[in-house]
Amino acid sequence: MDTLNILFGGVEKVRMIRLFLFNSEITFDILSICEKLKIEKRIAEREIVILLKANLIKKEKVVKIVSKKVRGKIKEKKFNVNGYILNNDFPYIFHLKQLLINSQNLNKSDIVKKLSNVGKIKLIIISGVFIENNESRVDILLVGNNIKKGSLGNIIKSMEAELGRDISYAFFETPDFQYRIEMCDKLVRDIIDYPHSILLNKLPFPLISNK
Repeated sequence: MDTLNILFGGVEKVRMIRLFLFNSEITFDILSICEKLKIEKRIAEREIVILLKANLIKKEKVVKIVSKKVRGKIKEKKFNVNGYILNNDFPYIFHLKQLLINSQNLNKSDIVKKLSNVGKIKLIIISGVFIENNESRVDILLVGNNIKKGSLGNIIKSMEAELGRDISYAFFETPDFQYRIEMCDKLVRDIIDYPHSILLNKLPFPLISNK
């Protein structure tokens, strides 16, 4: 079991703390928390009570909009629900954030193992949240053959739940990526010309164009 999970009393609490710390300007209602962290409502409610008691988060009302089809027409209904947001007056925010940044749950071999199941993967590059570079355009670049979009989306959501952060990603089939390399595609150049880490590279051509 992960050391932080033991210290903090469970994986759900660690995920929730990460969610609030790394999304400090966002107010989450209980259903949003459950969806993002992939946990049951009763567990989320239990952890919320603990974090409120510790003053790490605070409660505030949030407007929820629900769309419903009535007699062929879409009607929206607004209602107030309890929301939760990071308490910026919590005295140990900086130290807690540094601790959680330096102990990300996903190590490089985990990422490769997870992503290798979505097709014949030739290249995996990480940046952004994985190397604490807020200027990166994407966090993950994936290249391969027969990439299964649905499976990839599900894996990304699972990784987001573990990290408590949104993950931006881009993926290309190998021929398309080779063409983009040769044409000096801006998105690709913005990734490989700036700080990143290559976790896997089985490409039959260089990442840098000779042009």
